[in-house]
Amino acid sequence: TNKHSTIKTSYYRRLYVAYSIATGSNTVPLLLIATKMHRRTLQEAILTLGEIDIICTSTGGTKNKCYSIEGWGAINKNYIKNNLLHIVSVQISCESTKYQRKVIY
Repeated sequence: TNKHSTIKTSYYRRLYVAYSIATGSNTVPLLLIATKMHRRTLQEAILTLGEIDIICTSTGGTKNKCYSIEGWGAINKNYIKNNLLHIVSVQISCESTKYQRKVIY
């Protein structure tokens, strides 16, 4: 089993959320379906995109908020596109490890 660091999984989570927003899953309900993340995890990822210089803006009210990516900073969006399966697999292995810990302990 590949164990990924917290830093890597957090970084990849943000990349995945930003890419999902940029490719049309731009509301919380759509992101929840697309990413299969927990709501709090997803919201935290959205709020911290600026920490890796991804500019995410929102429009609309609380219930109908819509997000868009206005800038990628030093991030290459094509890298995410070309490595999406790997990025997602890191997220899945991280969630699987958390689940296994809950079951075992």
